[in-house]
Amino acid sequence: MAVSVSVLASGSRGNCALVATSTTRILVDAGLSGRETFKRLRALADRDADRDRECAQEISAILITHEHSDHVAGLQRLAAKLNVPVYLTAPTHHAWSRAMRDEQGVIPELPKSEHFCAGRGFRVGDIEVMPFTIPHDAADPVGFTFRAEGVKIGFATDLGYMPVSVRNHLRGCSVLVMESNHDVEMLRSGPYPWSVKQRVLSRVGHLSNEALAEFFSNDYDGGAEYVVLAHLSEQNNHPEIARAAAEKALGGRPGLWHNRVLLATQTEVLESIRL
Repeated sequence: MAVSVSVLASGSRGNCALVATSTTRILVDAGLSGRETFKRLRALADRDADRDRECAQEISAILITHEHSDHVAGLQRLAAKLNVPVYLTAPTHHAWSRAMRDEQGVIPELPKSEHFCAGRGFRVGDIEVMPFTIPHDAADPVGFTFRAEGVKIGFATDLGYMPVSVRNHLRGCSVLVMESNHDVEMLRSGPYPWSVKQRVLSRVGHLSNEALAEFFSNDYDGGAEYVVLAHLSEQNNHPEIARAAAEKALGGRPGLWHNRVLLATQTEVLESIRL
């Protein structure tokens, strides 16, 4: 195995993914409970017949995109259980600590926290990590690109729109994990309160199927072998609507027929992508 990407869960009830080489394994976000994370890591190992290489005990680090609960709900338990470094920005760490303090005001600890800044790369084992700023209503939200063995992987979820800086960071990726959160008409006519609809539709909310399709049609470089649609809303989207929008945009440009579109879900581990 050179490099693999595995999405353990993606959606408003919890997000977690695994980027791995033969020697380094990084969890991206910790939005599932500790128990559920370990369960899905075991399921991934069983499915891939790769138990020794991708078991929970071999995790090298946890990286956090932002402090919203669907990305950090299991962080404290996982950090303690795995005893590995947790990489996050200082504002994200501060916001997480404030949200997690108990009734007595005691703030939880992350004994092995490592702070990074967007735009400044760092290395975890043999994986080069580049965090970049994304537009979302959190303290200091980021996306990531990962480089190892000549492969580049991009993660961009929880963003209200696609600024030029994000588009530039995602160029040259072999795998793209991209938000396709909602269908605009489903959201507008759906059950959410108007205030929540406004938040989701805002420039610091979530990326729609239509906005992602616009990126694929106009600014995407077409290099990825795999495109993973992530963070789909269970209330305001449908997997086949999201897939159809992405495939139509990709199919409308010559030379992009080779892009394979996959769907990450909330309830099941996505089969590992190996490059």
